[in-house]
Amino acid sequence: MLMTFVATVFVLGLLIFIHELGHFIMAKRVGIRVEKFSLGFPPNILSKKIGETTYCIGIIPLGGYVKMLGENPEEEGAGESAESGKTQFTCDEFMSKSVGQRAAVIFAGPFMNYLLAIVLLSGVYLAGRPVFDNTRIVLDDISKGDPAYAAGLKSGDQIIALDGAPMNSYDSLRTLVRAHKGNPLQLTWLRGSDTLSATITPKVVAEMNEQGQVDSVGVLGFSQKVQRYESVGFVTSITQGFIMTHVLVWETAKFLKRLVTGQASIRLVGGPVFIAQQSGREAQKGLRFLFGFIALLSVNLAVLNVLPIPILDGGHLLFLLIEKIRGNPLSVRARAIAQQVGIVFLLGVIVLVTYNDILRAFRGF
Repeated sequence: MLMTFVATVFVLGLLIFIHELGHFIMAKRVGIRVEKFSLGFPPNILSKKIGETTYCIGIIPLGGYVKMLGENPEEEGAGESAESGKTQFTCDEFMSKSVGQRAAVIFAGPFMNYLLAIVLLSGVYLAGRPVFDNTRIVLDDISKGDPAYAAGLKSGDQIIALDGAPMNSYDSLRTLVRAHKGNPLQLTWLRGSDTLSATITPKVVAEMNEQGQVDSVGVLGFSQKVQRYESVGFVTSITQGFIMTHVLVWETAKFLKRLVTGQASIRLVGGPVFIAQQSGREAQKGLRFLFGFIALLSVNLAVLNVLPIPILDGGHLLFLLIEKIRGNPLSVRARAIAQQVGIVFLLGVIVLVTYNDILRAFRGF
């Protein structure tokens, strides 16, 4: 429980910090005054003003924000000139900057999440690529309470046969075990010079397919042992991290398309509870797995944030595109209405993914 809590705080904190840091750095670079930089939402645990910016840590770790001077539509009236009736802005206000500069500030958040994924995945490759023995099935991570542990299997044992048929492929073994849910199997393995055998019944577990339906599969409770970790060098690590990040971007985009077209179920979408549970699981496996999971979430956050939905960064970018085409921004009222619609939509999504998390918890996956 403690590891799950610590891992969740670390994962969410890093993702939020990097995202908001992107907005913060670019805002400062183009000369916009940043009034507040917050990790999490109020009430605040910590709050300290340094220079012109108040830095906060909120107790609700489900997001963060950078408040820039003159960013909110309601604040425009503050710059209205009594003589001309036109809205005027000081040089350090958000709306005083060009469309390109404001777009750069908005886009910097998702872009930093994209860069974070590249850095983390490059680090994972630099730490060494796992190499497995494809000629033998050597076991590792025997889970307590699962059938393999109950049958006496230990880390380092080598599976040689299943129901009398020779086995030398871990993927083939896993496929057969998944199909034999609840049905007894005769497993034969080597431990040193000894040949051991036992009848094992795979545990039936539930998992969700792309249509949102629950499938049941068999598991024995072990993984394949890594033979060694092979260094690929610094340049190759960066290259592989870059390539894998773009694979994740592409897969995330494809999944969103399947959601919109109904080819994938909305039940597959996880929320804060799922992130917390998975953060704990990945942390228990080791840092390389945790960093890989953070990279996946970072890519998801980047892609989702550039969707043209009001209140998300993509919605703000859409407003700026309209302003560029029209030659002047949308009215304060139009933007405020769009933001309210975006808030309602976002709250609906939060309720839905939380419902999905609760269903997963009750179903055990």
